[in-house]
Amino acid sequence: MQTLEPQTKVDLAAEADARHRWYPPGTHITVRGLNKKFGANTLYDAFDLDIPKGKITSIFGPNGCGKSTLINMISGILPYDSGQILFEGKEIHETRIGYVFQNYREAVFPWLRAIDNIRYPLKFLDLTKAEKNAHVDKLVASFDVKIDLNKYPYEMSGGQQQMVSIMRALVVEPEVLFLDEPFSALDYEMCNFLRETLQKVFMERQMTTLLVSHDLDEAVYLADYLLLLTRNPTRVAEFLPFDAPRPRNAETTLTPQFIDVKARSLEIFQREVRK
Repeated sequence: MQTLEPQTKVDLAAEADARHRWYPPGTHITVRGLNKKFGANTLYDAFDLDIPKGKITSIFGPNGCGKSTLINMISGILPYDSGQILFEGKEIHETRIGYVFQNYREAVFPWLRAIDNIRYPLKFLDLTKAEKNAHVDKLVASFDVKIDLNKYPYEMSGGQQQMVSIMRALVVEPEVLFLDEPFSALDYEMCNFLRETLQKVFMERQMTTLLVSHDLDEAVYLADYLLLLTRNPTRVAEFLPFDAPRPRNAETTLTPQFIDVKARSLEIFQREVRK
């Protein structure tokens, strides 16, 4: 029986790895065969998904369908039972990410000043002190911050704390940004400010962004694509594009395109709720 030479075995392994890391052109996040159970409850079963690169994808669906669970598995926060998640063919540990949690009070470090909260993730990057300062200065300028960042979180409003949390996620210039209902606990004025600021930052950086939202207007307004999910076992109900020009404003919500996408999304949502 003929045996393979060691080099041939290495070549075959490399070819297998290349196939393992293939991803569709234009896609940043590739999910294949994802499975996740909580006890006897199957939430995701052989779930496939492709997230486009450099776009905001809003995730919307019925309560309990696993919206936050999905981005937590993709971001590496929550383990999944089986399947594969790749970022342009790379594993999560090879990808620079940012994550903004819904509960800002638990996300920021109360023992650090706001500016030190923002600067904190940079300690894990191989950067000089000058480079780290440049990252922070650039970010603070882009947010046009009017508050004293030398304050501690407990000296700040909820909206200000969430702004610090968002800036901390962005300071590393992530390839992928995850937002888990980041505005749900904020007042209307601060919601509008942070949405517009985030939109400005996105236009400058064009980073792949996944946004979980329970507010359909917000989900459509911010999105390039709307990912609508079914009840569990969760499937993709629809993947709707919304290519309205940016920057978007209140007039965007009055356009026929916005109204059509929202109406279609609401129809799908109501269908899934009734199941």
